Amino acid sequence: MSQKQEQLRKPEWLKIKLNTNENYTGLKKMMREKSLHTVCEEAKCPNIHECWAVRRTATFMILGDTCTRACRFCAVKTGLPTELDWQEPERVADSVALMNLKHVVVTAVARDDLKDGGAAVFAETVRAIRRKSPFTSIEVLPSDMGGVYENLETLMNAKPDILNHNIETVRRLTPRVRARAKYERSLEFLKRAKEMNPDIPTKSSLMIGLGEMKEEIIETMDDLRANDVDIMTIGQYLQPTKKHLPVIKYYHPDEFQELKEIALSKGFSHCEAGPLVRSSYHADEQVNEAAKHKQMLAEQQANEA
Repeated sequence: MSQKQEQLRKPEWLKIKLNTNENYTGLKKMMREKSLHTVCEEAKCPNIHECWAVRRTATFMILGDTCTRACRFCAVKTGLPTELDWQEPERVADSVALMNLKHVVVTAVARDDLKDGGAAVFAETVRAIRRKSPFTSIEVLPSDMGGVYENLETLMNAKPDILNHNIETVRRLTPRVRARAKYERSLEFLKRAKEMNPDIPTKSSLMIGLGEMKEEIIETMDDLRANDVDIMTIGQYLQPTKKHLPVIKYYHPDEFQELKEIALSKGFSHCEAGPLVRSSYHADEQVNEAAKHKQMLAEQQANEA
């Protein structure tokens, strides 16, 4: 590692405003009482206070807190997971109902130790939330489930409102950044999801600051659009610990704005781009935007017919 990389300091625009109102403290207390995990906490998300305290959205992490993969950007602990907890879907659904969440994201650690990659528990969690909170929008954020598309089908049959799978980084950096994941397999996963249910918007997220070039970011946008991905988020990579990959560059907010405009020009129905943007950032808005975009396209097609 060069001296320049060691001395790279966070710029002013990455400072976070904390908000610990009763929404935040109540949700945190409930997570502990029900033995639930959130990626908001486990991955040290910078937006936890805004999402929990202000927007009433949360990202639950199911299938335990131990991931079978060791991606070099991620703060979630890795190792040999415990057995499945079949009561977890009901506990998640109870929490969503009690907190009256507007939007919930359900993600999970990668469970390469399971034949179905955890798809059955994932699907049951979606169904349990739907039963107890019919007006809450539900987004799912699975791993690639080993590229086994029967597992994806199990999840899509539960009919989430958004299917999110993160590409994470550009093609060239994927082998260095993501453990066991493949760039092309992620694209195929997103493509298959859209083929299984064209009415469910698909979404993907890109971290930047790992040494990618602007041309590679644009290539990733093109690859996602070529596989019918509707929504994109772009955020700044932040090094969670000294053991993880270093930040090569901090992008300025103006650069993120430019990338957002490029993404929208390529046909994404919605794009969030900014230094603190993460995959589930303002996710509640994206459901509405995707629906509006779909309606607009339908009207255009009807007028042209």
